[in-house]
Amino acid sequence: MEAPNRPNVRICPASPVGRAISERLGAAGLRLTRQRTALAGLLFGDGHRHVTADQLFAEAKAIGEEVALATVYNVLRQFTEVGLLRELAVEPGRSHFDTDTSNHNHYFIEGKGLLLNIPDEEIYIAGLPDAPEGMRIGAIDVIVRLVEA
Repeated sequence: MEAPNRPNVRICPASPVGRAISERLGAAGLRLTRQRTALAGLLFGDGHRHVTADQLFAEAKAIGEEVALATVYNVLRQFTEVGLLRELAVEPGRSHFDTDTSNHNHYFIEGKGLLLNIPDEEIYIAGLPDAPEGMRIGAIDVIVRLVEA
């Protein structure tokens, strides 16, 4: 199980992908800044993915984007707040962000810091407790931690 390789290239704002990213940010109520658009291009330009702030920062630097690590953290938080990303706290002090915000579950490979989706048909959850009065279950997050055999 390997993570897909990500091209470290800038997304042209005039390209179909660039226009789709601009529309997505605008629909979420976010102002289009150069840094926000560049980070969105890395996040959303090539399908769904999992990323940490440090990974996204390194990718931004690799394409020559002048961005501070604090800006990367701020953009990830903003994208999460408006529903463009899903935050997963799988390691102490380190969040992973998922561009697929649908309800799905993950493998986490210990020692590598790698998240992979668990196909829906491979997991079955039974025996859930009743939610307390006035509450309902909104989502179930399963993270299966893997270690090398």
